[in-house]
Amino acid sequence: MGGSSCGPGAHLVHLWPPHFAFSDHHPWDLGPHSGAALLVSLASEVQDLHLAQRKEMATGFSKGPSLGLLPDVPSLMETLSYSYCYVGIMTGPFFRYRTYLDWLEQPFPGAVPSLRPLLRRAWPAPLFGLLFLLSSHLFPLEAVREDAFYARPLPARLFYMIPVFFAFRMRFYVAWIAAECGCIAAGFGAYPVAAKARAGGGPTLQCPPPSSPEKAASLEYDYETIRNIDCYGTDFCVRVRDGMRYWNMTVQWWLAQYVYKSAPARSYVLRSAWTMLLSAYWHGLHPGYYLSFLTIPLCLAAEGRLESALRGRLSPGGQKAWDWVHWFLKMRAYDYMCMGFVLLSLGDTVRYWASVYFCVHILALAALLLGLALGGGGPGRRKTAPSAASLAPEKLREE
Repeated sequence: MGGSSCGPGAHLVHLWPPHFAFSDHHPWDLGPHSGAALLVSLASEVQDLHLAQRKEMATGFSKGPSLGLLPDVPSLMETLSYSYCYVGIMTGPFFRYRTYLDWLEQPFPGAVPSLRPLLRRAWPAPLFGLLFLLSSHLFPLEAVREDAFYARPLPARLFYMIPVFFAFRMRFYVAWIAAECGCIAAGFGAYPVAAKARAGGGPTLQCPPPSSPEKAASLEYDYETIRNIDCYGTDFCVRVRDGMRYWNMTVQWWLAQYVYKSAPARSYVLRSAWTMLLSAYWHGLHPGYYLSFLTIPLCLAAEGRLESALRGRLSPGGQKAWDWVHWFLKMRAYDYMCMGFVLLSLGDTVRYWASVYFCVHILALAALLLGLALGGGGPGRRKTAPSAASLAPEKLREE
């Protein structure tokens, strides 16, 4: 597989210029939408190749092909072809040049399954689409911009953000599942399961290339490299930090590699704030983006301090109850922040948040202060039990 990555055959081995988001008014994808982002990834891959070549020349010793390394520097035409690849031209997902090259150079493309994985991935989309249509009809966003909305009682105003975010999730679930299905139909992003591919980054383990169509067909493949949404994880994970990882997963990989790791800070919360700031900038200049994105670091700090201070002191039953409460508050925090994304303007966002008394900001500040008073550590240092990752049984996780 070119020795560089583990792909479906031997020697095979957004962010999207011109890959676009759905709309400037609905971007909950936590990531950039311009060609610069995709080319940043390509530039990094080229730099890795140059560094490997220099090291080889300095030592006079070649270790052989490395995982994920490009065979050559792409030409201008190859770069343009990658940038305008039809597979991700509208909604993504993001993919590295190495992934694109693996797809082009598959020696046995007929051995890569696509129909069954596509059907397995697509089956929830019609349900999500119906739920979106129903929820958006019953709870239209435009109602929040009307004066009459603010005459409603406080419980009604608080509740309204829940179906707004629900409709938002359902729409993006449909769009991203459809985008993944487009990749699957083309056999794009398929790697042997043994390669343990991850969203955005591709294979994490080397595996021997199949030497014949029969051996290629005998392998089990997955499409984790182009997996962009984990609907189960988004809805059922316990923490705010985990919720980000399950949403627009390929872009999350890009942000972690090229923004988070280069942040001018060492703490997890400050690095996250830097990442959220740049992510808001990539989305556009609407104040709602910045207000919502920069609320996330506060929530991360609050949940990290309070969880590390209290959860470990509870009994197993108490920890389970804690996780349910934590999950409920996590979902309400995302409901609250989503209002900034969909309302966009400073006036509309602040007006809504003020009508619910900035409840999430106040609750997060209170939790942060309590966690600090109890000596809780930061979110980057704590260790938590795997049971806190999600609430629903693992068997319910979608394929």
